[in-house]
Amino acid sequence: MPSLSQRLRAFLSSPQGQRVIEQGRRQLAKPENQHKLRSLLTKLQGRRR
Repeated sequence: MPSLSQRLRAFLSSPQGQRVIEQGRRQLAKPENQHKLRSLLTKLQGRRR
């Protein structure tokens, strides 16, 4: 049975995985999503301390 990392690698190299990657890149290019991500990271970093 393939490990999780092997299955993930296979998915990401498939056409469906490439579509998901491209969709994620388009979403990350939007300034409002960048702001949401930065605020989430700040919030998560604050919890670790």
